[in-house]
Amino acid sequence: MGRGGPAHPVRSGCVSTVIAFVDTNILVRHLTGDPPDMAERATRLLSSGNDLLLADLVVAEAIRSLLPFEAVACVDPALLLRAVEVYEVDRIDFAEAYLVACAETTGVGRVVSFDRSTDRVDTVERVEPT
Repeated sequence: MGRGGPAHPVRSGCVSTVIAFVDTNILVRHLTGDPPDMAERATRLLSSGNDLLLADLVVAEAIRSLLPFEAVACVDPALLLRAVEVYEVDRIDFAEAYLVACAETTGVGRVVSFDRSTDRVDTVERVEPT
């Protein structure tokens, strides 16, 4: 997730300003407000201005954790869960995993891409532009 963005903070030598990695439970507490005490503390941390690192896997895990909440509505929860599954199992970027899930659920079955990582998923065909 996050290809093409700024340099990776750990690899680019900026790690000294990072205070910690953020766990999924911090995001879930902040987003759901439950339980209130933990939610308040999580929100305070996220609003503190401290440099925190958010790992791709945590974002995927947060998606999986948030979908069961009745207060969280989603256009296509099955699609998101499939994207998380492809991300976790096939170890491809979340954007590619989401495209794979879209190609599967729509019946299109193909993704046009130069990114060969989708070749790891045998349920869709990757096609390169000619």
